[in-house]
Amino acid sequence: MKSVTVLGIETSCDETAAAVLRLENGRATILSETVRSQIEEHTPYGGVVPEIAARAHAEVADRVVEATLEESGLTLAGIDAVAATSGPGLIGGVMVGMMTGKAMALASGKPFIPVNHLEGHALSPRLAEECPFPYLLLLVSGGHCQFIEVGGLGDYKRLGSTIDDAAGEAFDKLAKLLGLGFPGGPAVERSAEGGDAKRYKLPRPLLGRPGLDMSFAGLKTAAARIIEASDLSEQDVADLCASYQAAIADCLSARADRALSGFSAGGDKKRLVVAGGVAANGAIRTALGTVADSHEAKLIAPPLRHCTDNAAMIALAGAERLACGRVPENAMTFAARPRWPLDEVRAQSDPAYGGGKRGAKA
Repeated sequence: MKSVTVLGIETSCDETAAAVLRLENGRATILSETVRSQIEEHTPYGGVVPEIAARAHAEVADRVVEATLEESGLTLAGIDAVAATSGPGLIGGVMVGMMTGKAMALASGKPFIPVNHLEGHALSPRLAEECPFPYLLLLVSGGHCQFIEVGGLGDYKRLGSTIDDAAGEAFDKLAKLLGLGFPGGPAVERSAEGGDAKRYKLPRPLLGRPGLDMSFAGLKTAAARIIEASDLSEQDVADLCASYQAAIADCLSARADRALSGFSAGGDKKRLVVAGGVAANGAIRTALGTVADSHEAKLIAPPLRHCTDNAAMIALAGAERLACGRVPENAMTFAARPRWPLDEVRAQSDPAYGGGKRGAKA
C-alpha cells in the first residue's frame, strides 16, 4: 500500500478540528492535530445549540486548518487529499467543514473525500494499534448507539441499535436534570465516583428480550421521577449518578455478551471494538472488558482523546479510502447529510428509528 497524507476536517457537532495524518503500510501516523472546543459557548444552555455551533465553526475553521498545516510542517502541496465530515451531524456545522474542505481541495487541485462521521468512529481504534478486519463494533456516542459487524472498509452490517435515545444522550439528560454542567457524560462519571451504584433500583430496558436492540428512554424517565420526588443531597446525587451509570453499563455489556456469542472472526481471535464519546467512560470500559474476557476476545478502544469527535479519525477514513482507490466520482458535488447510516441497506429496509424525509438515523 502506497503512503498517503491526508488533511482531515471535523465539524459535525461542537468542536472544530483538523488533523494531518500519514498512512503508510497500513500504519497511521498523526503529524498534527488541532481541536477548538465550544464548551464556553454552549455551557449556559446546558447542551449544544445548533445555530451557535455553526456560527462558531464558521468563525474559526480556516484558522484551525491553517494552524494544523503549520504544525505538520506541510503545505497543501504536500497533502494528497482533503477529507471532511460530510454527515451525519448538525447540518450547519457539517456544511461549514465540508465547504472548507471542498474549497481547499479545489484551490490546490487535490481530491476531496466526503467522510461518514460514523465511519471515522468505526475506524478510530486503528489510529493507535493494529485492528484488522473483521471486528464487532459497539458505536456508542451522544447521538448513536449500535452494534455493527465491520467486515472491511465500507462493509458494515447493523446488528442492533437503540430504538429511542442513545446512551450518550441519556448521560447528557441526567446531567442537565441534576445541574451538573456541560458536557454531561464526564460530569455524571465524576459524580458517580463517590456514589453507591446499588442505591437506586433503576430499570434495564429490553434486557430480557431477544436480539441486540437497546432502549434508554425509560431509564431517563425513571431518573427524572426520582429527581422530581425529593430534594437530593450531594450524596444522593452521587448515588443516583452511580446507579444510572451502572444501569447503562449493564445494558451495553449484556448486549455485547450476546453479540459476541453470535459473532465469528473467521478463525481469528474475536475483537470487540468500542468507539464514540461514551467509550471514554471508565465504568463502561471495565464492564465491556469483563465481557470480552469471558469470550476470550480482545477489547480494543481508541485513546481517550480519540473517543470523542476528532479530525484524526476523519483523516484516517479518508486516507484508507484514498489508498485503495475508493474516492467517489461525485465528491465535489456531494451534499451534506444530517443522517447517514453506516448500514444504509438495512436502514432503508428496517429502520431502527428516526424515519421521515431526512431518512433513517439507523
